Amino acid sequence: MTESDELPGSASSPEPSPELSQLARVSGIFHRPTRVFESVARRPSWWLPFLLTVAVLYLFYFGVSTKVGWHQVYENNLRLAPKQAQQLERLTPEQRANQEKIAVSFTQGAWLGMPLLTLLFAAIEAAVLLGTINFVFGGRASFWQVYAVTWYAGLPGLLKFLLALLALMVGLDPESFQINNPSGTNLGYYLSPTDTPKAFYTLATQVDAIMLWTLVLMGIGLSIVARTKRSSGMFAVFGWWIVMVLIGVATAAAFS
Repeated sequence: MTESDELPGSASSPEPSPELSQLARVSGIFHRPTRVFESVARRPSWWLPFLLTVAVLYLFYFGVSTKVGWHQVYENNLRLAPKQAQQLERLTPEQRANQEKIAVSFTQGAWLGMPLLTLLFAAIEAAVLLGTINFVFGGRASFWQVYAVTWYAGLPGLLKFLLALLALMVGLDPESFQINNPSGTNLGYYLSPTDTPKAFYTLATQVDAIMLWTLVLMGIGLSIVARTKRSSGMFAVFGWWIVMVLIGVATAAAFS
């Protein structure tokens, strides 16, 4: 057994670290994640990562509203869906205007409700990972431990929104802004969405540096709270990620 595969709590493990505050956990996730997740295993609270997520998402929302505008977001999304654009061209001007109004309102509403959606998505993610690590890899995690791990492991993901806001502040062309891929942390950001094959473009956007960082943190945290080998946590997390990427690529290929 390698050092990275040692079971938490084994005889060779060090004594438990002192309890960390919420602020210490948030800062520690970027430089001492193992210690953070050991603290999460003992006390699985997640309220501060959630509040930070809410703050960043609403900051992003208002940044998009002021620097891009939701009508422009709709136009940018429409350019990525030529088949939908062709269907809209067959409508009367009044029908097109009504469709646009509905689409813009839906997109705004989805982003305003994003904090609630993140609670739901995190719960689904935690439930899937809990079942995988406990029943497939023999772990002993609780739902709330895994749920807290998803929130702390997801903190680097907020950097994508902050980088996007920075780009908007320094003068990014609103017509080039893509709300579903707002920052250049993946290859897809630098490719033409209309000229690149859809399957490859989808794959290029999914292989994202910050996403990979998040997945590694998730694997570390999952193995610690479940008291399994580190490799088990990584297999559980990356296994599901590969499945989701393949589904997305296959869907893009089927509808391109």
